[in-house]
Amino acid sequence: MRALCIDIGTGTQDILLFDAEREIENAFRLVLPSPTALVANRVRTATAAERPLILTGSTMGGGPSAWAIRDHVLAGLPVAATPSAARTLDDDLDAVRAMGVRVVMDDEATELAKLEGTLALRLRDIALDDLAVVLARYDIDLRTIDAFALAVFDHGSAPPGVSDRRFRFDRLADRLRAEPDAGPTAFAHREHDIPAAFTRLQAAVDDARGWLGATAQASVVAMDTGPAAVLGALEDPGPREALRRGREVVAVNVGNFHTLAMRLAPAPETRIGCRIASIYEHHTGEVGDAHLRRDLALVADGTIDGEAVFASMGHGALVVTPPSIGRGRPWVSVTGPRRARLIGSTVRGAGRVIPAVPHGDMMQAGPFGLLRALAERLPLWREPVARRLGTIG
Repeated sequence: MRALCIDIGTGTQDILLFDAEREIENAFRLVLPSPTALVANRVRTATAAERPLILTGSTMGGGPSAWAIRDHVLAGLPVAATPSAARTLDDDLDAVRAMGVRVVMDDEATELAKLEGTLALRLRDIALDDLAVVLARYDIDLRTIDAFALAVFDHGSAPPGVSDRRFRFDRLADRLRAEPDAGPTAFAHREHDIPAAFTRLQAAVDDARGWLGATAQASVVAMDTGPAAVLGALEDPGPREALRRGREVVAVNVGNFHTLAMRLAPAPETRIGCRIASIYEHHTGEVGDAHLRRDLALVADGTIDGEAVFASMGHGALVVTPPSIGRGRPWVSVTGPRRARLIGSTVRGAGRVIPAVPHGDMMQAGPFGLLRALAERLPLWREPVARRLGTIG
């Protein structure tokens, strides 16, 4: 049994090939440029060459790619996009048109791509065809893989006039209410169970399934990146042992754009070994180091105020249950590309922040979390994954 886990971030895409017959230390892994970074570089090259752009493909992560496309328009250069590709810039296509991007149907996009000098870019977060070429050089055939676990960050498709920050956080809260005993795996979905609001997650699954083929036997699971990283942080021996001893854990993923923290209470009676007691999400660039530490102290003691977080340009926060008396200070674990902002610092009332090194690899927290979530969503995988990763809590 083999599973490919792909965690799509802003800076990198982190990839893990799990083989039930191999020790986890010998699992093959890759760290490659993120799709949004690749698109941004290609758009900037087109801008410098003053080439028109035609965008096709799927809804994918914005950030660097979206900024580069907007700069292309501001440079006075034409951009056309199919509806699905255009939603990378904004779910509201009228807003995309207002940016100066022409929204066209597939047939017209095909004709525009033929014009001399035009750069046609296919947008997508998941490119299994490209990855298959790379791995084939190392005698790995992607079509023989049994399961795929994919992670992307999805704000959700907010209705016009609704804050995408609030909309996303409300969807996170919905998942907690739906599966209170699932811990961070509440944010993982089998391919046919993805909530309608999560259009980017659905697009990632559709791209993977499109390459695999509708009749392929491989299973596909999709998850949000932040919870995947938090779940992966629990693969580190420190927080794992803390949960086993009845101690709460505050696990933080400091991403390039978003910071997600969860206070996790021990729950040995659940399959994942913990429940989410508090959850917090903010924009990494909107909070200074002292502000972030103050917020984490409030997460740890169960007093974080969601409206205050939203007012400071964050997504929000939710306290599900207060800390249990007598459990002592929580273990504070950090992962993510901006983890250096917290490593070695002290969170009031919680103690020193310790970097998470799941199975010896800081860069693989997301893929390890995906693998754990895959085992939760697909019972056939529980024994082989537990045999190689152990159990949490």
